[in-house]
Amino acid sequence: MRELEERILKDGRVLPGEVLKVDNFLNHQVDPDLMFSIGTAFAHAFRDAGVTKVLTVESSGIAPAVMAGLALHVPVVFARKHKSVTLIDDLYTAEVYSYTKKTSNHISIAKKFLGADDKVLLIDDFLANGQAVQGLFEICDQAKAEIAGVGIVIEKVFQTGHELVADRGVKLVSLAQITSFDGDRVHFASETTK
Repeated sequence: MRELEERILKDGRVLPGEVLKVDNFLNHQVDPDLMFSIGTAFAHAFRDAGVTKVLTVESSGIAPAVMAGLALHVPVVFARKHKSVTLIDDLYTAEVYSYTKKTSNHISIAKKFLGADDKVLLIDDFLANGQAVQGLFEICDQAKAEIAGVGIVIEKVFQTGHELVADRGVKLVSLAQITSFDGDRVHFASETTK
């Protein structure tokens, strides 16, 4: 998705440890027009998959997931990272480690929002080591929900997350595929196909 790649080059910052900071439009401040384009791209890619729900992890996955749900006309469910007094019973749970934040979270979804009759599109902001997607896979397995596919806004193809999704045999659509941060610059897979 050229629009997304251009925005990454314009506003993204490469940080030490192969981290890409995109808080100007995705992870802190959200650009709704760009998110609408992203959601539309995911909906187009999965339009024939029979998706009944879009599933993500709070919080950075919510904006692209909501836009995908809007374009597909299906509900969006997000896995909560923090317990609340209203989210205590009848939960599907999984543990997710964040390499960026160096912390583990237990994510959870109320059982009433996900079941065996659902065909789910998983959406997330980044795919690097694949821990968030793995946690969502575990929750879908617990619910016996079918996974229609995985939509990723930005994928670091040089890390292990891609293999995790491929090993599962699930369709993966990544809108921006980063091959490296050589020279503190973002390099996209699309550069090699031009």
